Amino acid sequence: MQVSIACTEQNLRSRSSEDRLCGPRPGPGGGNGGQVGGGHGNPPGGGGPGSKTRVALVPRPPAPAGALRESTGRGTGMKYRNLGKSGLRVSCLGLGTWVTFGSQISDETAEDVLTVAYEHGINLFDTAEVYAAGKAERTLGNILKSKGWRRSSYVITTKIFWGGQAETERGLSRKHIIEGLRGSLERLQLGYVDIVFANRSDPNSPMEEIVRAMTYVINQGLALYWGTSRWGAAEIMEAYSMARQFNLTPPVCEQAENHLFQREKVEMQLPELYHKIGVGSVTWSPLACGLITSKYDGRVPDTCRAAIKGYQWLKDKVQSEDGKKQQAKVMDLLPIANQLGCTAAQLAIAWCLRSEGVSSVLLGVSSAEQLMEHLGALQVSWRQGQRSPVPLPRRPSHAGVTLQSPPFAGGSSQGDQLCVAGAQPPLSWVLQSAALPTAPLSCRCSAS
Repeated sequence: MQVSIACTEQNLRSRSSEDRLCGPRPGPGGGNGGQVGGGHGNPPGGGGPGSKTRVALVPRPPAPAGALRESTGRGTGMKYRNLGKSGLRVSCLGLGTWVTFGSQISDETAEDVLTVAYEHGINLFDTAEVYAAGKAERTLGNILKSKGWRRSSYVITTKIFWGGQAETERGLSRKHIIEGLRGSLERLQLGYVDIVFANRSDPNSPMEEIVRAMTYVINQGLALYWGTSRWGAAEIMEAYSMARQFNLTPPVCEQAENHLFQREKVEMQLPELYHKIGVGSVTWSPLACGLITSKYDGRVPDTCRAAIKGYQWLKDKVQSEDGKKQQAKVMDLLPIANQLGCTAAQLAIAWCLRSEGVSSVLLGVSSAEQLMEHLGALQVSWRQGQRSPVPLPRRPSHAGVTLQSPPFAGGSSQGDQLCVAGAQPPLSWVLQSAALPTAPLSCRCSAS
């Protein structure tokens, strides 16, 4: 007999992070919050089956709506959050391997980057079968094997879709999901990955087949969770509904691009999925492939990603009219970052961390020094309910640049301000959004 338990919006909201971590709370007489004081279901005083003793129930305090319970690692300052509404705890900053591992940087540099990340509390490492044609997974696997870190101390994610040139080596068929994941595990030299992502939706594969295949690899111990990457909200909801209908395993998170110039999905679509079905977000490209670092400044340096072979599309994007307008907007943000005592990159990463339902932001770096700079984003934080005594300077150069944090952790974004620990004075900043008039206000420059 099959038993299917529907996970409703109400019980998702009612389960706080503390409940998930600590289990049911004990009642006044001990136990697991059920009957008071009694063992095996009998009330104290030896009441038998016929006695009708009234049992006092201890109500749980309501959980804040949309809260992502954070904890800070000892000695590192890294913050940890639940992956969506699952019980998996991940660092709020993760390390991605796209472009860098097995391609842009040497294996020695990759080892330095991974070591610095792990020592500073990052426990989420993301890769994919398509990255550098599998070399990224091999490089990551070799480093993990040489380091000998406890497997239980870090989280490995990989993505399945583009695995080879053959027709059966691409897509989300049951065949490729199973065989592709086994190939990734062989390159990673691991027995399992913590999360396997479907690296885009596949119109050629039925949704039921995808969900059943993901459930199979989890039941076989090849993965612990599964998620989606670059899926639409309707597709994620369809996968969730399919899983509930057939008592299968639903996805726990979505990987989505999110930065100052790419906001709509993370701000307007994913928060509703987070509240209704518990799907969290792992975001990538917080610096828009380096555009928000202001290093382009009208040109393409030889050391940046846009100059790498095979990334002509990025170079064309940077040199396009839209790319030049975005660079001008980034330059308008520099005075604000300078007054806050942080870099434009740290400002952009900290802003991404404030989006509602975001569990982790993936960083892509080419050196340990660059990683250390990005980790400084943890020192940039919003103080709620305060207004700065110093108003934002009204200058023509950035008169159209005002910043406001997206809604997060159940708090209101109104009256929030961004500040850096030790920076005086903190500045309130609000950003006027012309491109998304119905979206919550957040960091967007005016189109002028």
